[in-house]
Amino acid sequence: MENIALAAILVPFAGAVITGLAPQRMAKWLCVLFAALASLATVLLAIAWFNNGKVDVGYQLVSFGHTELFGLTIDRVSTLIVFAVVVLGLLVSIYSTAYLTKENREHPHEGQNRYYAFLLVFIGAMAGLVLSSTLVGQLLFFEITGGCSWALIGYYQKPKSLRSALKALLITHVAAIGLYLAAAYLFAETGTFSLTAISQLNNEAKTIVLFGILFAAWGKSAQIPLHSWLPDAMEAPTPVSAYLHAASMVKVGVYIFARSLISAGDIPEIVGTVGVVMAMITLIYGFIMYLPQTDLKRLLAYSTITQLSYIFLALSLSVFGSKMAFDGGIAYIFNHAFAKSLFFLVAGVLSYSCGTRMLPRLRGIMRCMPLIGIGFCVAALAITGIPPFNGFFSKFPLFAAGFDLSNAHWWIMPVMILALIESVASFGWFLYWFGKTVPGEPSEEVANASPVPVAMQGVLIILIVMSLCSSFIAAWWLG
Repeated sequence: MENIALAAILVPFAGAVITGLAPQRMAKWLCVLFAALASLATVLLAIAWFNNGKVDVGYQLVSFGHTELFGLTIDRVSTLIVFAVVVLGLLVSIYSTAYLTKENREHPHEGQNRYYAFLLVFIGAMAGLVLSSTLVGQLLFFEITGGCSWALIGYYQKPKSLRSALKALLITHVAAIGLYLAAAYLFAETGTFSLTAISQLNNEAKTIVLFGILFAAWGKSAQIPLHSWLPDAMEAPTPVSAYLHAASMVKVGVYIFARSLISAGDIPEIVGTVGVVMAMITLIYGFIMYLPQTDLKRLLAYSTITQLSYIFLALSLSVFGSKMAFDGGIAYIFNHAFAKSLFFLVAGVLSYSCGTRMLPRLRGIMRCMPLIGIGFCVAALAITGIPPFNGFFSKFPLFAAGFDLSNAHWWIMPVMILALIESVASFGWFLYWFGKTVPGEPSEEVANASPVPVAMQGVLIILIVMSLCSSFIAAWWLG
């Protein structure tokens, strides 16, 4: 398993070097090849772990004296999430081969080597972060993802995209200070950077380390007060938005918080209380902010902020002793990655074929582009938690756990009622835009839409299927 896990991390990095040096016409195919090899490694890793009796395994790879600097953790959570982030990287690579062409009506542009090379580096960094067993390992890959996000958000090299890229880099780097402090404090108290050492700390030290990690998590996952980079990051090519801002980069924050909770043993309740309060503040803010949006990608950006708040809410509730809340949070990470990637890539098709993603200019999608209409519908229903789509099976355990915990903690009840109101209201808002854009007589932009390439259609079909099936995969895998 050790070698397979290393392959999932290192193959994309090696592929990035080869892709960067290859002739431009070959870059996109090399990117797909190495992303496919990394995806195969994550599948083989999951099979090996399953055949090994589903026993949690740790490997110490780099150490200095008795101090572990980097290692691997292979368990039910890491194998599930690494599969999602790497396979979605493959799907985005395939989609990009058709999107980044001169036929794109909004951004006619032939994809350059640096785009595909940085995408591969991002895939490798995500695999490394998910599988890392130390805070130093997480910190290394945390910073690599920040650098890649800067390069990919600013890919078009326009003034606005370059400003957005720098903003994302600076804010997430400020957030990394929390991870630096957590790693330093953990080492000072225990003499190691291993995440499992968090459980050895007393409550005061444990609170300091967990708050440092939580601060870093807020930055990567765009939570108040470190949220403002995400809507501006929509200047990136849409496949980048789908991968970085739905499937991978924004999931770094919630994942490192979840991993710290797994490792910490008994957790002071103040960590859960602060997590719940900040999640609710961000949830309400994100909902209010996406109401006036008419740019589909910016609407999805604010929607992503609210969906990440639900994950923070679930993980924070688990601090009060609810395994259902924790498993629901992990399933939410997995399910939301597929559903929101689908929505972003639907937006990308509209940009590619219609030349716009402005919602008031889009009408009659179902009549001219039935697959895109179905994708819009499925994505909207999935992320708002309507059965039988995967979002429902993420939200249900969260609400069940929250209302159950309210018996012992009265203040959780109003929190869950507010979250329930937001969930219903967000469904109503997406239903409103669905009615405005999908049925009816086609608008001029939709009526004159260019054909959708087969590669983009194939990716959308896979994501539509996963929006129905991923919850069952997550439930089975998490046990």
